Amino acid sequence: MHKVFSADGTAIACERTGSGPAVVLVGGAFMTRGDSAALAGELAEHFTVITYDRRGRGDSGDSPAYDVQREVEDLDAVIGLAGGQAMVFGMSSGAVLALEAVARGSAVTRLALYEPPFITDDSRPPLPADYVARLTELVQQGADGDAVAYFMTAAVGMPAEAVDGMRRAPFWSGMEATARTLPYDGQVMGETMSGRPLPTDRWQSVTVPVLVASGDAGAPHMLTGARELAALADNFTLHVFPGQEHNIGPELLVPVLTGFLTTGEHA
Repeated sequence: MHKVFSADGTAIACERTGSGPAVVLVGGAFMTRGDSAALAGELAEHFTVITYDRRGRGDSGDSPAYDVQREVEDLDAVIGLAGGQAMVFGMSSGAVLALEAVARGSAVTRLALYEPPFITDDSRPPLPADYVARLTELVQQGADGDAVAYFMTAAVGMPAEAVDGMRRAPFWSGMEATARTLPYDGQVMGETMSGRPLPTDRWQSVTVPVLVASGDAGAPHMLTGARELAALADNFTLHVFPGQEHNIGPELLVPVLTGFLTTGEHA
């Protein structure tokens, strides 16, 4: 494990494996660097792969006041470990963070995204207007389990009965361990889960090649959002994985990512 220091002094824990051009993996909600280990291991046959704990998670530190810019600076610090520039793959809300970082000037040469969880149509309810405020309140009260449950119902769209059952599962404690960062993901997403079309100007400064990928068998709004994002600019390209949902295996991702990150092409 390495630790790099963000612009505000926060320590960010990361791991590096493999050799070749550098690729940084950015996880979504709940994810720590360990959750990306399988994907990193397969990509390491072709690349130097860096995984990291986003602030507030795992072995990384945090700061009292959150701002999306702090997470952009965290990624910049990790890219510094890669030599000053890197390619990036972002998953779910981590995809939106990675996209935002590139828009704000991070030294990324190619960007691959899987299922940024935009809600841009009426296929499911949008997030409540007070979603981030409610999550923040629950976390500040120490009600981590309730925060996870609220995320799973309001953001993911799971029925409350199903979430109640999840509370008894062994993995629930791991989700609670990162619950304090759920408002962070909410702030990264901003207004992009409101049911309205994506802003046409938010990422117009992104000029590097961008691969926007989605499965076609999951929640319909995921594919709709990916298509809408990919249509924003000529340097954005859509790739659809037939029969796949939000949880996709490394064995499917790796060939597509390797092709795109190596040559800009994808199967």
